[in-house]
Amino acid sequence: MTSLRSHFPALERRHNGYPVAYFDGPGGTQVPRQIVDAMTDYLLHHNANTHWVFPTSVETDALILEARAQIADLLNASPREVWFSNNMTSGTFHLARALGRQWGPGDEIVITELDHHANVAPWRALERDRGITIKRVEVDPRSGELIWDSLRSALTLRTRLLAIGAGSNALGTITDVTEATRLAHAVGALVYVDAVHYAPHALVDVRAMNCDFLGCSAYKFYGPHVGIIYGREALVGGLEVPKLEPAPENAPDRMETGTQNHEGIVGAGAAVEFLASFGTGATRREKLVSAFARFHDDGMTLFHRLWDGLGAIPGVTRYGPGPDRPRTPTVSFTVDGTTSDQVARALVEKGIFVSNGDFYATTLVRRLGHGDTGLVRAGISCYTTAEEIDRLIAAVREVA
Repeated sequence: MTSLRSHFPALERRHNGYPVAYFDGPGGTQVPRQIVDAMTDYLLHHNANTHWVFPTSVETDALILEARAQIADLLNASPREVWFSNNMTSGTFHLARALGRQWGPGDEIVITELDHHANVAPWRALERDRGITIKRVEVDPRSGELIWDSLRSALTLRTRLLAIGAGSNALGTITDVTEATRLAHAVGALVYVDAVHYAPHALVDVRAMNCDFLGCSAYKFYGPHVGIIYGREALVGGLEVPKLEPAPENAPDRMETGTQNHEGIVGAGAAVEFLASFGTGATRREKLVSAFARFHDDGMTLFHRLWDGLGAIPGVTRYGPGPDRPRTPTVSFTVDGTTSDQVARALVEKGIFVSNGDFYATTLVRRLGHGDTGLVRAGISCYTTAEEIDRLIAAVREVA
Protein backbone atom coordinates (compact mmCIF):
# COMPACT_ATOMS: atom_id res chain seq x y z
CA MET A 1 0.00 0.00 0.00
CA THR A 2 2.86 2.41 0.82
CA SER A 3 4.34 1.78 -2.61
CA LEU A 4 1.01 2.38 -4.33
CA ARG A 5 0.33 5.60 -2.39
CA SER A 6 3.76 6.95 -3.32
CA HIS A 7 2.52 7.45 -6.89
CA PHE A 8 0.00 10.10 -5.76
CA PRO A 9 1.52 13.50 -4.87
CA ALA A 10 -1.90 14.72 -3.66
CA LEU A 11 -1.64 12.38 -0.68
CA GLU A 12 1.15 14.57 0.71
CA ARG A 13 -1.32 17.41 1.29
CA ARG A 14 -2.23 18.49 4.81
CA HIS A 15 -5.22 20.50 6.04
CA ASN A 16 -5.53 22.01 9.52
CA GLY A 17 -2.48 19.97 10.45
CA TYR A 18 -4.05 16.66 9.35
CA PRO A 19 -2.95 14.54 6.38
CA VAL A 20 -5.81 14.75 3.88
CA ALA A 21 -7.93 11.62 3.50
CA TYR A 22 -9.62 11.68 0.09
CA PHE A 23 -13.02 9.97 0.13
CA ASP A 24 -14.27 11.97 -2.87
CA GLY A 25 -13.21 9.34 -5.45
CA PRO A 26 -16.77 8.77 -6.77
CA GLY A 27 -16.66 12.40 -7.94
CA GLY A 28 -13.11 12.12 -9.26
CA THR A 29 -10.00 10.30 -8.06
CA GLN A 30 -6.53 11.69 -7.46
CA VAL A 31 -4.01 11.33 -10.29
CA PRO A 32 -0.70 9.43 -10.19
CA ARG A 33 2.48 11.14 -11.28
CA GLN A 34 2.91 8.79 -14.28
CA ILE A 35 -0.30 10.02 -15.90
CA VAL A 36 0.73 13.67 -15.54
CA ASP A 37 4.18 12.83 -16.93
CA ALA A 38 2.63 11.19 -20.00
CA MET A 39 0.45 14.24 -20.66
CA THR A 40 3.35 16.63 -20.12
CA ASP A 41 5.55 14.63 -22.49
CA TYR A 42 2.87 14.82 -25.16
CA LEU A 43 2.41 18.58 -24.84
CA LEU A 44 6.14 19.34 -24.71
CA HIS A 45 7.39 16.96 -27.41
CA HIS A 46 4.56 15.73 -29.67
CA ASN A 47 1.86 18.42 -29.65
CA ALA A 48 0.14 18.81 -33.05
CA ASN A 49 -3.16 18.36 -34.81
CA THR A 50 -3.92 15.07 -36.53
CA HIS A 51 -3.65 13.50 -39.99
CA TRP A 52 -0.81 15.54 -41.45
CA VAL A 53 2.58 14.32 -42.69
CA PHE A 54 5.05 16.07 -40.37
CA PRO A 55 6.50 14.08 -37.45
CA THR A 56 4.61 15.54 -34.48
CA SER A 57 1.29 15.06 -36.29
CA VAL A 58 2.20 11.48 -37.15
CA GLU A 59 3.22 10.94 -33.52
CA THR A 60 -0.09 12.38 -32.32
CA ASP A 61 -2.02 9.99 -34.59
CA ALA A 62 0.00 7.07 -33.20
CA LEU A 63 -0.51 8.10 -29.58
CA ILE A 64 -4.27 8.43 -30.05
CA LEU A 65 -4.41 5.01 -31.69
CA GLU A 66 -2.45 3.56 -28.77
CA ALA A 67 -4.82 5.18 -26.29
CA ARG A 68 -7.79 3.62 -28.11
CA ALA A 69 -6.07 0.24 -27.82
CA GLN A 70 -5.40 0.77 -24.11
CA ILE A 71 -9.00 1.77 -23.40
CA ALA A 72 -10.24 -1.09 -25.58
CA ASP A 73 -8.35 -3.53 -23.35
CA LEU A 74 -9.95 -1.94 -20.30
CA LEU A 75 -13.42 -2.48 -21.79
CA ASN A 76 -12.71 -5.75 -23.68
CA ALA A 77 -13.64 -3.99 -26.92
CA SER A 78 -12.04 -3.29 -30.27
CA PRO A 79 -10.11 0.01 -30.64
CA ARG A 80 -12.51 0.86 -33.49
CA GLU A 81 -15.34 0.82 -30.94
CA VAL A 82 -13.83 3.44 -28.62
CA TRP A 83 -14.23 7.18 -28.96
CA PHE A 84 -13.56 10.17 -26.74
CA SER A 85 -15.48 13.27 -25.62
CA ASN A 86 -15.15 16.13 -23.14
CA ASN A 87 -16.90 13.96 -20.55
CA MET A 88 -19.37 11.10 -20.43
CA THR A 89 -22.33 13.52 -20.27
CA SER A 90 -21.34 15.32 -23.48
CA GLY A 91 -20.65 12.01 -25.21
CA THR A 92 -24.05 10.67 -24.19
CA PHE A 93 -25.85 13.78 -25.46
CA HIS A 94 -24.01 13.44 -28.77
CA LEU A 95 -24.94 9.77 -29.09
CA ALA A 96 -28.54 10.42 -28.04
CA ARG A 97 -28.90 13.07 -30.74
CA ALA A 98 -27.63 10.64 -33.36
CA LEU A 99 -29.86 7.77 -32.23
CA GLY A 100 -32.87 10.03 -31.81
CA ARG A 101 -32.90 10.99 -35.49
CA GLN A 102 -34.22 7.48 -36.15
CA TRP A 103 -37.07 7.69 -33.64
CA GLY A 104 -40.31 9.58 -33.19
CA PRO A 105 -43.80 9.48 -31.63
CA GLY A 106 -44.76 5.99 -30.50
CA ASP A 107 -41.16 4.99 -29.78
CA GLU A 108 -40.12 4.49 -26.16
CA ILE A 109 -36.94 4.83 -24.11
CA VAL A 110 -36.64 3.23 -20.68
CA ILE A 111 -34.58 4.97 -17.98
CA THR A 112 -34.20 4.19 -14.26
CA GLU A 113 -34.62 6.04 -10.96
CA LEU A 114 -31.22 4.75 -9.82
CA ASP A 115 -29.22 6.52 -12.52
CA HIS A 116 -27.06 9.63 -12.58
CA HIS A 117 -28.86 12.22 -14.70
CA ALA A 118 -26.14 12.01 -17.34
CA ASN A 119 -28.00 8.83 -18.32
CA VAL A 120 -31.38 10.53 -17.96
CA ALA A 121 -31.24 14.07 -19.35
CA PRO A 122 -29.92 13.15 -22.86
CA TRP A 123 -32.84 10.78 -23.34
CA ARG A 124 -35.32 13.20 -21.79
CA ALA A 125 -34.20 15.72 -24.39
CA LEU A 126 -35.45 13.35 -27.10
CA GLU A 127 -38.85 13.33 -25.42
CA ARG A 128 -39.06 17.04 -26.15
CA ASP A 129 -37.26 17.11 -29.49
CA ARG A 130 -38.58 13.92 -31.12
CA GLY A 131 -41.86 13.23 -29.34
CA ILE A 132 -40.77 9.85 -27.98
CA THR A 133 -42.13 8.42 -24.72
CA ILE A 134 -39.94 8.00 -21.63
CA LYS A 135 -40.71 5.19 -19.17
CA ARG A 136 -39.01 4.94 -15.80
CA VAL A 137 -37.94 1.86 -13.85
CA GLU A 138 -38.54 2.20 -10.11
CA VAL A 139 -35.97 1.74 -7.35
CA ASP A 140 -36.64 0.15 -3.97
CA PRO A 141 -35.62 2.88 -1.50
CA ARG A 142 -35.00 0.32 1.26
CA SER A 143 -32.52 -1.83 -0.64
CA GLY A 144 -31.22 0.77 -3.06
CA GLU A 145 -31.73 -1.71 -5.90
CA LEU A 146 -33.90 -1.64 -9.01
CA ILE A 147 -37.29 -3.33 -8.91
CA TRP A 148 -36.92 -5.95 -11.64
CA ASP A 149 -40.64 -6.40 -12.15
CA SER A 150 -40.77 -2.66 -12.93
CA LEU A 151 -38.05 -3.14 -15.55
CA ARG A 152 -39.78 -6.12 -17.14
CA SER A 153 -43.10 -4.30 -17.39
CA ALA A 154 -41.45 -1.18 -18.86
CA LEU A 155 -39.87 -3.08 -21.77
CA THR A 156 -42.22 -3.57 -24.73
CA LEU A 157 -42.00 -3.99 -28.49
CA ARG A 158 -42.10 -0.19 -28.67
CA THR A 159 -38.89 0.14 -26.62
CA ARG A 160 -36.03 1.46 -28.72
CA LEU A 161 -33.42 1.83 -25.97
CA LEU A 162 -32.81 0.90 -22.34
CA ALA A 163 -30.54 3.38 -20.53
CA ILE A 164 -29.24 1.76 -17.36
CA GLY A 165 -26.38 2.21 -14.90
CA ALA A 166 -23.97 -0.56 -14.00
CA GLY A 167 -23.11 1.08 -10.67
CA SER A 168 -24.92 3.79 -8.71
CA ASN A 169 -22.66 6.75 -8.01
CA ALA A 170 -24.86 7.66 -5.04
CA LEU A 171 -25.39 4.31 -3.32
CA GLY A 172 -22.75 1.99 -4.78
CA THR A 173 -25.41 -0.46 -6.00
CA ILE A 174 -24.20 -2.75 -8.78
CA THR A 175 -26.97 -3.72 -11.21
CA ASP A 176 -26.89 -6.87 -13.31
CA VAL A 177 -26.73 -5.11 -16.67
CA THR A 178 -26.05 -8.40 -18.45
CA GLU A 179 -29.50 -9.65 -17.46
CA ALA A 180 -31.04 -6.24 -18.18
CA THR A 181 -29.48 -6.32 -21.65
CA ARG A 182 -30.89 -9.79 -22.27
CA LEU A 183 -34.39 -8.55 -21.40
CA ALA A 184 -34.02 -5.46 -23.59
CA HIS A 185 -32.64 -7.34 -26.59
CA ALA A 186 -35.53 -9.81 -26.31
CA VAL A 187 -37.91 -6.99 -27.32
CA GLY A 188 -35.54 -5.62 -29.97
CA ALA A 189 -34.22 -2.66 -27.95
CA LEU A 190 -30.68 -1.26 -27.82
CA VAL A 191 -28.89 -0.85 -24.48
CA TYR A 192 -26.77 2.06 -23.24
CA VAL A 193 -24.84 1.39 -20.02
CA ASP A 194 -23.52 4.12 -17.74
CA ALA A 195 -20.37 2.57 -16.28
CA VAL A 196 -18.82 5.76 -14.90
CA HIS A 197 -19.02 4.63 -11.27
CA TYR A 198 -18.65 0.94 -12.07
CA ALA A 199 -15.45 1.14 -14.14
CA PRO A 200 -13.07 2.14 -11.29
CA HIS A 201 -14.18 -0.80 -9.14
CA ALA A 202 -15.10 -3.69 -11.44
CA LEU A 203 -13.42 -4.49 -14.74
CA VAL A 204 -15.82 -3.69 -17.59
CA ASP A 205 -16.46 -6.41 -20.16
CA VAL A 206 -18.70 -5.14 -22.95
CA ARG A 207 -18.66 -8.58 -24.60
CA ALA A 208 -19.99 -10.28 -21.47
CA MET A 209 -22.50 -7.48 -20.86
CA ASN A 210 -23.49 -7.67 -24.54
CA CYS A 211 -24.49 -4.01 -24.39
CA ASP A 212 -24.63 -1.85 -27.51
CA PHE A 213 -23.16 1.32 -26.03
CA LEU A 214 -21.35 2.17 -22.79
CA GLY A 215 -19.95 5.33 -21.24
CA CYS A 216 -17.29 5.93 -18.61
CA SER A 217 -14.86 8.65 -17.52
CA ALA A 218 -11.09 8.47 -17.15
CA TYR A 219 -11.05 10.86 -14.20
CA LYS A 220 -12.93 8.28 -12.11
CA PHE A 221 -10.12 5.73 -12.59
CA TYR A 222 -7.09 7.93 -11.84
CA GLY A 223 -6.87 9.66 -15.23
CA PRO A 224 -7.61 13.17 -16.57
CA HIS A 225 -11.00 14.71 -17.34
CA VAL A 226 -11.89 12.80 -20.50
CA GLY A 227 -15.11 10.98 -21.40
CA ILE A 228 -15.06 7.57 -23.08
CA ILE A 229 -17.85 5.98 -25.11
CA TYR A 230 -17.98 2.44 -26.44
CA GLY A 231 -20.23 1.65 -29.39
CA ARG A 232 -20.70 -1.70 -31.09
CA GLU A 233 -18.85 -1.32 -34.40
CA ALA A 234 -21.71 -2.64 -36.53
CA LEU A 235 -23.98 0.10 -35.15
CA VAL A 236 -21.65 3.10 -35.17
CA GLY A 237 -21.22 3.20 -38.95
CA GLY A 238 -24.96 3.64 -39.51
CA LEU A 239 -25.56 6.45 -37.02
CA GLU A 240 -26.62 9.82 -38.42
CA VAL A 241 -24.11 11.81 -36.41
CA PRO A 242 -24.02 15.63 -36.26
CA LYS A 243 -20.62 16.32 -37.82
CA LEU A 244 -18.66 18.56 -40.14
CA GLU A 245 -18.76 17.57 -43.82
CA PRO A 246 -15.02 16.94 -44.33
CA ALA A 247 -14.65 14.97 -41.06
CA PRO A 248 -13.82 11.25 -41.38
CA GLU A 249 -16.66 8.79 -41.99
CA ASN A 250 -14.88 5.78 -40.54
CA ALA A 251 -15.60 4.48 -37.05
CA PRO A 252 -14.80 5.66 -34.44
CA ASP A 253 -13.49 9.00 -35.81
CA ARG A 254 -16.95 9.92 -37.15
CA MET A 255 -18.21 10.08 -33.55
CA GLU A 256 -15.64 12.69 -32.48
CA THR A 257 -16.57 16.28 -33.33
CA GLY A 258 -13.71 18.72 -33.90
CA THR A 259 -10.23 18.68 -32.42
CA GLN A 260 -10.02 16.44 -29.38
CA ASN A 261 -8.23 16.80 -26.05
CA HIS A 262 -5.12 14.97 -27.24
CA GLU A 263 -3.18 15.25 -24.00
CA GLY A 264 -6.22 14.04 -22.07
CA ILE A 265 -6.61 11.05 -24.39
CA VAL A 266 -2.94 10.18 -23.87
CA GLY A 267 -3.49 10.49 -20.12
CA ALA A 268 -6.53 8.22 -20.24
CA GLY A 269 -4.45 5.53 -21.92
CA ALA A 270 -1.70 6.02 -19.36
CA ALA A 271 -4.27 5.48 -16.58
CA VAL A 272 -5.00 2.04 -18.02
CA GLU A 273 -1.29 1.24 -18.03
CA PHE A 274 -1.05 2.39 -14.42
CA LEU A 275 -3.87 0.05 -13.36
CA ALA A 276 -2.42 -2.85 -15.35
CA SER A 277 0.97 -2.38 -13.66
CA PHE A 278 -0.49 -3.80 -10.42
CA GLY A 279 -1.53 -7.08 -12.07
CA THR A 280 0.14 -10.08 -13.62
CA GLY A 281 -0.37 -11.85 -16.93
CA ALA A 282 0.85 -12.14 -20.50
CA THR A 283 -1.40 -9.42 -21.94
CA ARG A 284 -2.61 -6.03 -20.80
CA ARG A 285 -6.15 -7.40 -20.39
CA GLU A 286 -4.89 -10.28 -18.24
CA LYS A 287 -2.96 -7.83 -16.07
CA LEU A 288 -6.09 -5.71 -15.68
CA VAL A 289 -8.14 -8.76 -14.65
CA SER A 290 -5.54 -9.55 -11.97
CA ALA A 291 -5.21 -5.96 -10.75
CA PHE A 292 -8.95 -5.36 -10.51
CA ALA A 293 -9.38 -8.58 -8.51
CA ARG A 294 -6.81 -7.28 -6.05
CA PHE A 295 -8.37 -3.81 -5.86
CA HIS A 296 -11.82 -5.34 -5.35
CA ASP A 297 -10.69 -7.52 -2.46
CA ASP A 298 -8.83 -4.68 -0.76
CA GLY A 299 -11.66 -2.22 -1.32
CA MET A 300 -14.38 -4.49 0.05
CA THR A 301 -12.31 -5.34 3.14
CA LEU A 302 -12.11 -1.63 3.90
CA PHE A 303 -15.77 -1.16 3.01
CA HIS A 304 -16.89 -3.74 5.58
CA ARG A 305 -14.94 -1.76 8.18
CA LEU A 306 -16.57 1.51 7.11
CA TRP A 307 -20.10 0.10 6.80
CA ASP A 308 -19.99 -1.53 10.22
CA GLY A 309 -18.36 1.48 11.84
CA LEU A 310 -20.97 3.93 10.56
CA GLY A 311 -23.75 1.51 11.47
CA ALA A 312 -22.61 1.49 15.09
CA ILE A 313 -23.08 5.26 15.47
CA PRO A 314 -26.51 6.31 16.86
CA GLY A 315 -28.25 8.78 14.56
CA VAL A 316 -26.40 7.68 11.41
CA THR A 317 -28.45 6.12 8.59
CA ARG A 318 -26.69 4.27 5.76
CA TYR A 319 -28.27 3.93 2.33
CA GLY A 320 -27.91 1.28 -0.34
CA PRO A 321 -27.24 -2.46 -0.23
CA GLY A 322 -25.07 -3.97 2.47
CA PRO A 323 -21.69 -5.62 1.89
CA ASP A 324 -23.38 -8.97 1.20
CA ARG A 325 -24.98 -7.61 -1.99
CA PRO A 326 -23.28 -6.64 -5.29
CA ARG A 327 -21.89 -3.15 -4.77
CA THR A 328 -18.89 -0.88 -5.00
CA PRO A 329 -17.02 0.35 -1.87
CA THR A 330 -19.01 3.59 -1.78
CA VAL A 331 -21.48 4.50 0.96
CA SER A 332 -23.91 7.40 1.40
CA PHE A 333 -25.30 8.29 4.80
CA THR A 334 -27.08 10.96 6.84
CA VAL A 335 -26.70 12.18 10.41
CA ASP A 336 -29.92 12.98 12.25
CA GLY A 337 -30.58 16.69 12.72
CA THR A 338 -27.67 17.72 10.51
CA THR A 339 -27.57 18.61 6.81
CA SER A 340 -25.11 16.87 4.52
CA ASP A 341 -23.35 20.19 4.02
CA GLN A 342 -22.85 20.63 7.76
CA VAL A 343 -21.43 17.11 8.09
CA ALA A 344 -19.07 17.60 5.14
CA ARG A 345 -17.81 20.91 6.53
CA ALA A 346 -17.19 19.36 9.96
CA LEU A 347 -15.18 16.55 8.35
CA VAL A 348 -13.09 19.03 6.37
CA GLU A 349 -11.89 20.47 9.68
CA LYS A 350 -10.38 17.03 10.39
CA GLY A 351 -8.71 16.82 6.97
CA ILE A 352 -11.34 14.40 5.65
CA PHE A 353 -12.70 15.22 2.18
CA VAL A 354 -16.13 13.76 1.36
CA SER A 355 -18.72 14.82 -1.20
CA ASN A 356 -22.30 15.71 -0.35
CA GLY A 357 -25.57 16.62 -2.05
CA ASP A 358 -27.40 14.61 -4.70
CA PHE A 359 -24.39 13.83 -6.93
CA TYR A 360 -26.65 14.38 -9.99
CA ALA A 361 -28.55 11.25 -9.01
CA THR A 362 -31.35 13.70 -8.33
CA THR A 363 -34.34 11.40 -8.76
CA LEU A 364 -32.87 8.77 -6.46
CA VAL A 365 -31.99 11.18 -3.65
CA ARG A 366 -35.48 12.67 -3.79
CA ARG A 367 -36.97 9.15 -3.58
CA LEU A 368 -34.90 8.64 -0.44
CA GLY A 369 -36.45 11.78 1.05
CA HIS A 370 -33.32 13.93 1.06
CA GLY A 371 -33.83 16.14 -1.98
CA ASP A 372 -33.38 19.30 0.12
CA THR A 373 -30.58 18.31 2.49
CA GLY A 374 -28.72 15.69 0.43
CA LEU A 375 -26.55 12.75 1.44
CA VAL A 376 -22.93 12.49 2.59
CA ARG A 377 -20.92 10.17 0.35
CA ALA A 378 -17.63 8.42 1.14
CA GLY A 379 -15.88 6.39 -1.54
CA ILE A 380 -12.94 4.04 -1.13
CA SER A 381 -10.21 4.25 -3.77
CA CYS A 382 -7.06 2.21 -4.37
CA TYR A 383 -5.08 4.59 -2.12
CA THR A 384 -7.49 4.47 0.87
CA THR A 385 -6.11 3.01 4.11
CA ALA A 386 -7.66 1.40 7.20
CA GLU A 387 -6.33 4.29 9.28
CA GLU A 388 -8.25 6.75 7.09
CA ILE A 389 -11.41 4.67 7.50
CA ASP A 390 -11.03 4.84 11.29
CA ARG A 391 -10.47 8.60 11.15
CA LEU A 392 -13.66 9.03 9.13
CA ILE A 393 -15.71 6.88 11.51
CA ALA A 394 -14.37 8.75 14.55
CA ALA A 395 -15.09 12.14 12.97
CA VAL A 396 -18.66 11.16 12.05
CA ARG A 397 -19.21 9.87 15.59
CA GLU A 398 -18.08 13.26 16.90
CA VAL A 399 -20.53 15.06 14.60
CA ALA A 400 -23.39 12.75 15.58
